[in-house]
Amino acid sequence: MTDRLQTFFRQYLKQYKGLSVYKEEGGKPCFYQWNYEDGCLMLGCKAMYEATGDREYRDYIVRFVDPYVSETGAIRSYDMREYNLDFINAGKVFYFLLDETGEQRYRKACDTLMEQLRYQPRLTTGNFWHKLIYPWQVWLDGLYMAQPFYMEYENRFDGYLGYEDIVNQFVQADKLLRDEKTGLFHHAYDEYMERDWADKQTGLSPNFWMRSIGWYLMALVDCYALANEELYDSKRTLGDLYRKAIHGVLSWQDPASGLFYQLPALPEEPGNYLETSGSLMVSYSILKACRLGLLLPDKYQKTGEQILEQIVSQKLVEAEGTLHLKDTCAVAGLGPRHERNGSVAYYLSEPIVWDDPKAQGVLMMCCAEYMKLHSEEG
Repeated sequence: MTDRLQTFFRQYLKQYKGLSVYKEEGGKPCFYQWNYEDGCLMLGCKAMYEATGDREYRDYIVRFVDPYVSETGAIRSYDMREYNLDFINAGKVFYFLLDETGEQRYRKACDTLMEQLRYQPRLTTGNFWHKLIYPWQVWLDGLYMAQPFYMEYENRFDGYLGYEDIVNQFVQADKLLRDEKTGLFHHAYDEYMERDWADKQTGLSPNFWMRSIGWYLMALVDCYALANEELYDSKRTLGDLYRKAIHGVLSWQDPASGLFYQLPALPEEPGNYLETSGSLMVSYSILKACRLGLLLPDKYQKTGEQILEQIVSQKLVEAEGTLHLKDTCAVAGLGPRHERNGSVAYYLSEPIVWDDPKAQGVLMMCCAEYMKLHSEEG
């Protein structure tokens, strides 16, 4: 399985130039917009480099990110004034690039993004607003975009001073967004209940979206991995939150396929489908949690591996001699004004795409965790 996946990864990287490449006059490529989707792919390459030692993955990250970062640490197209947590995600590779190249512009770029988090607007609970255009809202997506970056910055440069803040944001997200009845998590919460999508009694969005839950699971397990062992209470809290979350999510796994629906609590809904990226995120979180000892491998590793294996057998398809990863929700969000109302019809109306870099990146992370687990067993 891993040989087939690595063939697919190499093929994908050879043709993928980024979501936001446009052609300048004369045909010269210009890397234009810093975005979280390409960040997912870079993080996947980083994971595969760590698992295999293959410099092709490392060199791809270096080539891809190089045009974005100036010697002063400025990031092409990035505007702090948007207070957009999505912009933080790709910055997680700056730590890797600093270690690999020694170039101080990547340290400065970390500082650039951390400056945003220092001034990021917050709910009264302490949670970051998802973006300036989404006021008083916490989204599951944002926990993945920002918190692992924030925790690694604390580990390297800030003496762990932000740990209490980081852990509190997860604790509050669990209180605000977790549904006790289903064990699933609502996509978002509006503190002032003003958005069209927000329930006027609870402030919650009306449905459970699988990829948003996947972002949350990955955020928890990545922060758990980064958390300093000596700060036991913080690490324990993150682990407890993860175990509670994964137990709830696994009760909604489709028994026939082993995967998860776009809307996991509505498997019978017409038009609902087994979604690739969210399923992969569950697999990644389980495999990494097993490797870290957060979950018992004897009890959970097989589940994580089976999800990955079913993605490979059901969603990785060949067309005209080329492998493709199918059935990923292109994007889903809420608002910011009257659009994207969080209804069942909305989530099932978003395009279903092939070869999405978010899904591809998480597939690489899954493969890397699978390889690390089996290497350790050997």
